[in-house]
Amino acid sequence: MKKLKFLKSLKFRIFILMMILGLLPGAALQMGLLKIYENKAVSNRRIDILSQAKILGTQIVTYDYLNNTSLDVINAQLELLSNIYDGRVLLINSGFQIVKDTYNLDTGKAIISEEVVKSFKGEEISKYDSDNRYIEMTIPLTDSNTEEILGVLLVSVSTDSIVANYEYLKDNTMVIGIACVLFVAALSLFFSRRLVRPLGKITKSIDEVQTGSGEDALSVSDYTETEAMSHAFNDMIKRMQVIDQSRQEFVSNVSHELKTPLTSMKVLADSLLGQEEVPLELYKEFMSDIAEEIERENKIINDLLSLVKMDKSAGTLNIDMVNINELLELILKRLKPIARKQNIELVLESFRPVTAEIDEVKLTLALTNLVENAIKYNKEEGWVHVSLNADHKYFFVRVEDSGIGIDEESLEHIYERFYRADKSHSREIGGTGLGLAITRNAILMHRGAIKAHSKLGEGTVFTVRIPLNYIA
Repeated sequence: MKKLKFLKSLKFRIFILMMILGLLPGAALQMGLLKIYENKAVSNRRIDILSQAKILGTQIVTYDYLNNTSLDVINAQLELLSNIYDGRVLLINSGFQIVKDTYNLDTGKAIISEEVVKSFKGEEISKYDSDNRYIEMTIPLTDSNTEEILGVLLVSVSTDSIVANYEYLKDNTMVIGIACVLFVAALSLFFSRRLVRPLGKITKSIDEVQTGSGEDALSVSDYTETEAMSHAFNDMIKRMQVIDQSRQEFVSNVSHELKTPLTSMKVLADSLLGQEEVPLELYKEFMSDIAEEIERENKIINDLLSLVKMDKSAGTLNIDMVNINELLELILKRLKPIARKQNIELVLESFRPVTAEIDEVKLTLALTNLVENAIKYNKEEGWVHVSLNADHKYFFVRVEDSGIGIDEESLEHIYERFYRADKSHSREIGGTGLGLAITRNAILMHRGAIKAHSKLGEGTVFTVRIPLNYIA
């Protein structure tokens, strides 16, 4: 298979295509020219024989040669015609009897053939037998006075000289054809290499980018296609660099987020161990702090597991027809105790009944995160307004709050893992920086979209759009 690998090469296929395009017209032209020569040569020979035969036929009728074949003048002309064209002449009378044969083989014999019969009816017959290499013509001998057909002149002429010239031309065109094959092959090889050279450049540049020995960007602008490939590759490299950078940041953030509670617990534990007589109140306080750090660690790990599960189960949603009105009522019912603690007014407004095909667990988690964030990142005596609406294709959930808001610079990063717009406040309320990442993943899995609008100090609005019918 390795030996035949070159058959899949673009260079080889271009070479073969150019060979075909270069040689087929030449071969067709060669055959056409040879055929044209043969037809023309045969046609000219027919015209010459026919003119000579008609002149001779007129003399035969004039001198009544059919009844007196001893006339030397006619005999000499018959022999001359036979010799010049390397042929045979038969003279047939009205009784279908051969009265003269220039070969002296069939004189006195009767001949009845289709051509002779037709000529006795006044037709001039001419045919070319390419296999046996001869032209045969039958010409009626007509009395000009009475229009009576007295006999038929049958002329059979060899075409060996035409065939010899044909073969000579064929040999010469063959030599020219071989020269053309070599020339077209060389030209095809040159252009096939030249045409695929930019692809080699691309391969080499990619290898250099991969090994780090070349430039970070690919630039092969020989053709429009290679230029487009270069742009596409450069875009892919940029995306990969962003992904790699995001991965590094993610690993760094995970390490930091997991390490911070552990460090706090170690400091607290070391403080307890470093004192000989620890008061019970201090002991309880430190243990309470350690429990809080453990809870924080547990939240981070659970959120990370939720993200991993969503990534793995992107194509395995458990889709059911769910009443979205009831779903939102249940979410708000669960979150009302948190809202009461902060004196936050929680309101649900449904404009119409909505049922949709969703994964209830994942979408519940996403909407819960949005409403819970709206409560936690709010002001004293604030409010959270959740509304539900739908059209013929989508349903819309709007979560609006009177909270602290998000600055414009941070707004485009809020869905990044571990990103916090207000880091100090997030620490206070125990945020992990993963909630919106989980929310966005769940919504995208439903082929939906999420948008955020916010002003610092004036609150935030999240708008979620989900198809009513899930499209796999």
